[in-house]
Amino acid sequence: MRGLRSFAGLLVIAIALGVYLYFVDSKRTPGDDAEKRNKVFAVEADSIEEVSVTSEAGEHTTLKKNGSEWQVVAPAAAPADAAEISGITTNLSTLEVQRVVEENAAELEMFGLAKPRIEVAFKSGGQEQRLLIGTKTPTGSDLYAKTAAQPKVFLIASFLDSTFNRSSFELRDKTALAFEREKADGLEIIAGDRTIRFGKTAEGWQVTQPLMKRSDTAAIEGLVSRIHGLQMKKLEVAETTDVKTYGLASPAATVRVGSGSAQSTLLLGSAAGEGEVYAKDASRPAVFTVEGALLDDLKNDAGQYVQKDLFDARAFNTARIEVARGPDTRILEKTKAPNKEGKDEEKWRQTAPAAKDVEMATVDALLSALTGARAESIVSTMPSGAKPEATVSLTFDGGKQERVSFYRAGAEAFASRDGVIAKIEPAVLDSIVKALDNP
Repeated sequence: MRGLRSFAGLLVIAIALGVYLYFVDSKRTPGDDAEKRNKVFAVEADSIEEVSVTSEAGEHTTLKKNGSEWQVVAPAAAPADAAEISGITTNLSTLEVQRVVEENAAELEMFGLAKPRIEVAFKSGGQEQRLLIGTKTPTGSDLYAKTAAQPKVFLIASFLDSTFNRSSFELRDKTALAFEREKADGLEIIAGDRTIRFGKTAEGWQVTQPLMKRSDTAAIEGLVSRIHGLQMKKLEVAETTDVKTYGLASPAATVRVGSGSAQSTLLLGSAAGEGEVYAKDASRPAVFTVEGALLDDLKNDAGQYVQKDLFDARAFNTARIEVARGPDTRILEKTKAPNKEGKDEEKWRQTAPAAKDVEMATVDALLSALTGARAESIVSTMPSGAKPEATVSLTFDGGKQERVSFYRAGAEAFASRDGVIAKIEPAVLDSIVKALDNP
């Protein structure tokens, strides 16, 4: 009976406390607006030189400004995440009291401030100030908070919870491999026994090993950007010499990015759970994880970075077409001739084997089929028994020339240009042959 009375007493106290908190939370003065709210700290964001964050999970992180750059100094030295620290310093400088709950709070437990969930300390001009953050109000719209220097409990906006409640990993720069993107001019990928090298020239990125004359600059640019933007998923260990445990003693892939005389190297190791692999910047002691899909893509052969369009020419700038089929060669040339009104207009004319006029629609269909042809994939060798269908040479854009040979191997179709062999859709070759057969 005594236990029942004790429980009932505690229940009454809890209800009373809840009613009280709800009352102080909901009691707002009409017309209260931002102009009447006081700032919590009289500080400018740029003047803050040190920040220490203790998260709800108990992680303690200290960051210091060095010039204009922020560094994590504890628990382990690392560059800081510029956006994260900017969010903290900016919100400290603009933090407003939404409403004062108690001017001189004696009982801090009810606000979650006896042992604050989150603590943010900062130094400006050598003076340290601390923000203590407790629980959310019953309505969830605000957070109870106070400074270490005053007994006053006040409310701050609840969205600030995610700004200040940050882990050490969230506060550090999570860039996997740091290099200056715009200065990058070389890239090397080593995966297994295969090495691919890329170089940047005035014309753009090219595959230099193995040499590919028609590299897909956009695809290589995309790869460089992907490596530059690669983020850590998780920090596995801040410092270790036991890289073998993570498959990094003999990496599954090595990526080297050159920027002038500087070089940055990323090592990718064994699987680290679903969708992630262990990785390490060769210049830093930390081991972390990154998306596993990158490792899969780094295992692609050089053909992945070759232009997939078989021809660079387009219908509008092609001036000459030469088609060799077996012993026969047919040549079509674009000319200009006066029309009925006496104005020059473009027309196509066959010059070999016998000179004759050719319908524009016939040539348009042929050029459409040729310039629209794309590689499905790049293969190392032509299948044995592949039979030649035709070799087409186009002259375009003021004298540039290109030549592509087409083959069939059973039900498959292939094209060869500059020593690179591409597999193409059989229907693509069918449309080209159909256009070639049109007189």
